[in-house]
Amino acid sequence: MCLDRKYMLLEKELIYECICGNRKAQKELYEKYSPRLFTTCMRYMPTREDAEDVLIMGFTSIFAKLDTYKEEGSFEGWMKRIIVNTAIDALRQSNKQYEVGDEYEKLEQMGTFKIKDMIYSKINAKDIIKQIQQLSAGYRVVFNLYAVEGYSYEEISDKLGVSIGTIRSQIAKARKILQKKLQDFK
Repeated sequence: MCLDRKYMLLEKELIYECICGNRKAQKELYEKYSPRLFTTCMRYMPTREDAEDVLIMGFTSIFAKLDTYKEEGSFEGWMKRIIVNTAIDALRQSNKQYEVGDEYEKLEQMGTFKIKDMIYSKINAKDIIKQIQQLSAGYRVVFNLYAVEGYSYEEISDKLGVSIGTIRSQIAKARKILQKKLQDFK
């Protein structure tokens, strides 16, 4: 039986109440997890507005699929996978995912540098996220899937329908671009 409570629900109860269509529970779930999931959206999308759209679309999918959650692994991890997939789908639909900007070519012209020369103490998380957002969509997606989400080359290849060689190349190029951009924080 679905409940109408005014206090914070435990995660299992919250999920159950959301499945039952309890709007208060859905609002509670959104308010509890949206800040962290929005950060994930920001890593994939080029603008704040795009990230907000993906967050809303992602939560729509989360609520539609809640009854499929099997309580295997963390609930937040399950939701994060849905958000990441929603971001990738949004990029695919906008035909921006595999645009390769001229960042790498500019980097090649500037020459190489060594990561050990960078001073990380001056770099905060917001600066790093901002630099990741400035990558072209293709680089940004594969970099996030690999470096942040922990997917293997093979998993990324399967998820995006791109060869492993392309994935390896895009990750390497994204790393070089980010290293160059973050070098400016010296």
